[in-house]
Amino acid sequence: MTKCIAILATMDTKGAECAYLREEVEKLGGQTLLIDIGVVGVTSIAVDINKEEVASQGGRSMAELLENPSREVASEVMVKGSIALVKTLITENKIHALISLGGTQGTNNGCMIMQDLPYGFPKIMLSTMASGDTSNFVGIKDITMMFSVSDILGLNPFSRCILSNTAGAAYGMAQASQQIEFSSGKTVIGISNLGVLTSGTMKAIDLLNERGYESIVFHAIGSGGRAMEQMMREGIIKAVFDFGLGDIADSVYEGIRAADDTRLTVAGKLGLPQVVVPGGIDHLGIMLDEPNTVPEKYKDHLYSYHNPVIFVPRTNSEEITIIMQEIANRLEHSKRKTVFMLPTRGVSSYSAKGGALYDPVSDEALHQAVRDLLPEPIKLIEMENNAEDEAFVRKAVDTLIDLIEDQDK
Repeated sequence: MTKCIAILATMDTKGAECAYLREEVEKLGGQTLLIDIGVVGVTSIAVDINKEEVASQGGRSMAELLENPSREVASEVMVKGSIALVKTLITENKIHALISLGGTQGTNNGCMIMQDLPYGFPKIMLSTMASGDTSNFVGIKDITMMFSVSDILGLNPFSRCILSNTAGAAYGMAQASQQIEFSSGKTVIGISNLGVLTSGTMKAIDLLNERGYESIVFHAIGSGGRAMEQMMREGIIKAVFDFGLGDIADSVYEGIRAADDTRLTVAGKLGLPQVVVPGGIDHLGIMLDEPNTVPEKYKDHLYSYHNPVIFVPRTNSEEITIIMQEIANRLEHSKRKTVFMLPTRGVSSYSAKGGALYDPVSDEALHQAVRDLLPEPIKLIEMENNAEDEAFVRKAVDTLIDLIEDQDK
């Protein structure tokens, strides 16, 4: 089947570049579909979906947008219209990858559209903004950011090379792309993880595989938790082993892994089976202004370094109790099909006996906070293990599978 690459941009300012992209894709044997999301200027090339059609899908006419021109209003309308059109084209199998290109505004609009598209569908954003912090552009979707190096304004030997590479990347992705399919036919399980829980997570993956379950692991550093919960909303993930909650700890104390406000609420609201462990809340991740220093507020804490610029203080008794209160508040949505498991010999390798952040006093404060604060009727299971011990992980996996199978009866 010939693959079709959608090319989306403001064709009044990026027409020459989009025409060149079209030529390069067609040289490779592909087809193209050009979508114009410009508003004010005159479209300089032939397109397949014009700006009037995009605006109409966004709920306004082009005449309305031009009557009182507003970049903010126009962007909202054109993004909304583009999302509707592109999603329909994907559903009808008429396009197999999307390229967008632009500067600051073009990148913002292109990425907002891409963030609303399905996981697995190839998305490339050729951008002047791709060399800095792209987290706001990428969000939690599988968007490939490609740095244009020079401005995207006119064709020259350098820009032709970059555009040709972009076309090749999109066409190659479209050729290789496959649907997200799970072979077992069983419930797909999401697992949150941190580096200090990795050996436990690897055991969990193996144990789930032995029982015929497939799993997707997410790094619980803010974006990972958000992505996991978005996949719950989209119906990809239908049960959760929430093993790493360091992102909750950092959200309370402004660490670098901070979760958003919805973290640890989605599974409960959707009624999904979940086993929750307070993994990794024994420490924070703090970005340092100067390498290998100790911030004043943490000079009385046990501490370690993840690397020279990421400082890792142990959470003391007061801090870990406050973190547990935040976890309990978020679990108010999760009273059914939820089990909370507490490993009383450390919630990560850091707080295991002999670990860099071993602190039995803070551990005991956590244990008491769990007993006092966990919402009813969430079941609590305490085990005299470290979070990474095989016995603890096996019990967590068995408990989650029991919740899943009880639901399926």
